[in-house]
Amino acid sequence: MTSTPAPVTEVPSEALRRLADACEVATEFWDFTGHHRVVSAATIRAVLTALGVPCRTDADVPAALAEVEAAPWRSPLPPSVVVRGGREHDLAVHVPDGESVTVHVELEGGARRVLAQRDAQVEPRDVDGVLTARTTVVLPADLPEGWHEIVAEISGAGTFTTALAVTPDRLPEPSGATSRGWGFMAQLYSVRSARSWGVGDLADLAELTSFFGELGADFLLINPLHAAEPTGHMTPSPYLPVTRRFVNPLYIRPEQIPETAYLPGPQRALVEWAAEEVRPVNATTDPIDRDASWTAKRQALEVIHAVGRSRSRQRSLARFRAAEGKGLEDFALWCALTEKYAGRRWPDELTDVHSPFVARARRDLADRVDFYAWLQWVADEQLAHAQRVAKESGMGMGVMHDLAVGVHPDSADAWAQREVFAQGIGVGAPPDMYNQQGQNWHQPPWRPDALARTAYAPLRDMARTVLRHAGAVRVDHIMGLFRLWWIPAGMGAGDGTYVRYDHEAMVGVLMLEAARAGAVVIGEDLGTVEPWVRDYLTERGVLGTSVLWFEKDEHNQPREPEEYRHLVLATVDTHDLPPAAGYLAEEHVDLRERLGLLMDPVAKVRLEARMERERMIARLREHGLVGAAPTEREIIEALHAYIVRTPAVLVGVSLTDAVGERRTQNQPGTDTEYPNWKVPLADGAERVVMVEDLPGSARLLSLVAAVRAALGEDDRLA
Repeated sequence: MTSTPAPVTEVPSEALRRLADACEVATEFWDFTGHHRVVSAATIRAVLTALGVPCRTDADVPAALAEVEAAPWRSPLPPSVVVRGGREHDLAVHVPDGESVTVHVELEGGARRVLAQRDAQVEPRDVDGVLTARTTVVLPADLPEGWHEIVAEISGAGTFTTALAVTPDRLPEPSGATSRGWGFMAQLYSVRSARSWGVGDLADLAELTSFFGELGADFLLINPLHAAEPTGHMTPSPYLPVTRRFVNPLYIRPEQIPETAYLPGPQRALVEWAAEEVRPVNATTDPIDRDASWTAKRQALEVIHAVGRSRSRQRSLARFRAAEGKGLEDFALWCALTEKYAGRRWPDELTDVHSPFVARARRDLADRVDFYAWLQWVADEQLAHAQRVAKESGMGMGVMHDLAVGVHPDSADAWAQREVFAQGIGVGAPPDMYNQQGQNWHQPPWRPDALARTAYAPLRDMARTVLRHAGAVRVDHIMGLFRLWWIPAGMGAGDGTYVRYDHEAMVGVLMLEAARAGAVVIGEDLGTVEPWVRDYLTERGVLGTSVLWFEKDEHNQPREPEEYRHLVLATVDTHDLPPAAGYLAEEHVDLRERLGLLMDPVAKVRLEARMERERMIARLREHGLVGAAPTEREIIEALHAYIVRTPAVLVGVSLTDAVGERRTQNQPGTDTEYPNWKVPLADGAERVVMVEDLPGSARLLSLVAAVRAALGEDDRLA
């Protein structure tokens, strides 16, 4: 038998490499095994094409490179400017050679600052037949933080403007220089009360923050609340939303809407009957059925919306819509169109949000647009209430939101902001030891050049909305602000390459919005993260993430507490791992064996898990945290006391650990094989645990006492 030779991967030419480097597209990288990998020419061409750079053949490359190099000279000012406050910055301004220019900044508050020019010798160059010079002006160090406008007045050419963001140089620590804070982490949908509609909601969130605040907690980290599909099957994963800016109305509690109290008898009965359809499942451990809950809740919300509002309430809604602007109107229209064409392909003329056909649809579907905009207003009010309750209960930060890394390819964001997303590209991860084929999350990435052209409006608007009723935000896969693994359509997940973003601008914009909201930023920096990234985030005051089971020294031993980083949120586990009780019981091995996910023999994996557990218990014993034969509860409390001994500024306690749950919320590498994101909160015996049960949970109160004892009264946030 003659073997078939392996396909030959075309190596990029030197010219293509230069073009890719100029566009911040990686042409090589180091894989998880430590081997150097060269990106194929086909991948580079596909990625550059998605960035609007024509280079399908080598003959296209010289002209494309010349165009990329000339682009900054064609415009007097950059597309946008993002700088750190408290530092002086140079700004290049391009003018026809021999013409004069004056540049000033229109500050956000209305004042004007004229900018001085600096002597900088740069040879003029020919740009499209015009000899163009480069002038350098100085952005002074004392410009106030905020969103401003740079104005350049060029003799003989006119007036030009660009956006200027002056961002914090560093965010303050969440609790000052010496204090520390702790809080809970929960998947909100899984934590239900007797009055929930089959899924945990914003009324439950308020109850949780009130109770946890009484216990001394400073925050409650919850899963992303981003909106999902308004009709049809709702994607269970909160990390694959249709928008990251707006809220999933599934989390609304209909009875908490003021108008519900004044419903006439028949309408009130309709709301109550809808609730009765799904309320019984609150007391079961059946997988959470979002579709059933949303069907019932939507019926009730339609009734409540139809009765109207008082004059003052209607004005409040109008103000909300005006403040949210086009972003909300486009999202509401997308929902209305999705509803109209449920399960069917949209007409081609509706794929362009700027088309006259979409404008006509906006008028024709005005009533449905009103409904979906109203849902966001209601959700916003209930979120505001939950955060207010959190602060009144004594929480230092209150609600900590989670920001997903991207959106669904057929999402509202991808439709309304089409020009900002790279077409024909999916985001994922290169091969690693857990996924040797790589991962494709099928999320369209933002184009770095388009973000700059829009003055980072998609990021700014999203961050501003998410932080409006929050004391902190966790950014999933914060490396996405630095680089993302782009996978061209039709290629394998391992055939992608990294595209670099302007992290100084991306992180700066996020920090500016966080500073305005008085919020803390935590970056999920687990996995493959270049060391300089963690140093950079620390320099900017952005917290990292430390998970006890992943913190190992060079000998694969548990890291000593004092070796942890300071600016981190330290936790025992994550939502992608079994809770501590499940981990100790080797649930992660059993589950992966049942699902066929193990790469090594089960005996080997189980032995490694037991050795890991024993090494951890031995380390706990060294620190005097457990005795010779500790119980499961004692070990879990000791694990949390251990991370309290680290210098981590924040410590997180998973609610699943507090009640003894063993099942994981999400099993990576699965889709339908495991009920990901559908597991209701239960104890170790798989008995459902409801919001009302928490104050009487001896196990929870014991764990809280252990954490507070380890912290000491003086270590709590003020």
